[in-house]
Amino acid sequence: MRSAKLMLAVVSIAASASLVACGSSSSDGASDTAAAPVNGAEKAAAKTSKTGKVSANNAPESELVAALHAAGVPNPDRWAHEVIEYRPYAADDTKLTSLRKNLAKHKPGEKTIDKIVSALTVP
Repeated sequence: MRSAKLMLAVVSIAASASLVACGSSSSDGASDTAAAPVNGAEKAAAKTSKTGKVSANNAPESELVAALHAAGVPNPDRWAHEVIEYRPYAADDTKLTSLRKNLAKHKPGEKTIDKIVSALTVP
């Protein structure tokens, strides 16, 4: 199921890139195409790149995946699912200690846990 979603996202991004590359230009040579995100995955990536971190409590899975991917987390889909699984996180748990403990049960390694937490914030 996830691989089908991933394939759909890849195809959507590729199609969007093709459309942008084929965009029209005005008579002065400037492009009329907008650089705005086209689908959910692109919107998530755009939002993540601006803030660097996403809410551990409120971010949708697509934003979590994009943020974890940007942080260099291996298998970001799986870890985004785990972040969602253990919600909500206390506002005063700014170091996400409870998430760290829960993730440690899966033995991802300390570096991976650090990367996951570095991409998240608790508002």
